[in-house]
Amino acid sequence: MRQIILDTETTGLSTSQGHRIIEIGCIEMVNRRLTGREFHRFLNPDRDIDEGAEAVHGISREQLETEPRFPEVVDEFLAFVKDAELVIHNADFDVGFLEHELRLMKHAQPKITDHCMVLDTLTLAREIHPGQRNSLDALCKRYEVDASKRDVHGALIDSELLARVYLAMTGGQSSLLLDEEVGAAIGRDPESQPMAAPTRDLAAPVNLKVIKATEAEAAAHEAMLEKIRQSGACVWDFD
Repeated sequence: MRQIILDTETTGLSTSQGHRIIEIGCIEMVNRRLTGREFHRFLNPDRDIDEGAEAVHGISREQLETEPRFPEVVDEFLAFVKDAELVIHNADFDVGFLEHELRLMKHAQPKITDHCMVLDTLTLAREIHPGQRNSLDALCKRYEVDASKRDVHGALIDSELLARVYLAMTGGQSSLLLDEEVGAAIGRDPESQPMAAPTRDLAAPVNLKVIKATEAEAAAHEAMLEKIRQSGACVWDFD
């Protein structure tokens, strides 16, 4: 499965006030592993940046004067996300800004869902942790994702943090090591041929320690199965 972890930074909080995107950061993940491919652009918004927004991301208008405008990068961006699943924290915000930019340039397909699917990790987090704080910062702390290197918000670094949080929320995996990083960790040349999978002699005996259930444990297990049988079919009955 191909997923694109995405985040944006903007001049302010609302498109209704004419605010624009100033940074897009995307990283590609296939089958829950980073591929190393990314899309990262700063954008000239042709307007001032709210003080509150600048305090969050640390990007000034002066820094963006020589950067491209959204229409100059839109084809590359849409090609990067095409047919993938966008993984976004508080997707309504980022998708709203992206679609606002597409409408401003009168793009033929201004709906993001015309190009890809969208998964909102904020909605997912609220389902998993109802009644708790589910900001990206709170989730990083909850899942022990190291965010110490982030002094200010940035689209690319926030995408990387979100990727780790998303993996931890959906399967307990938080490592995003690339294949070549794994090879380097064990001393393999990343330019060499792929490492062969470890094998063993299937005819050789395997000494496994078998721990049998006690009579009390077996009785408790059977009692639980009986409760399941009373509510319907029990998938653990093999007779």
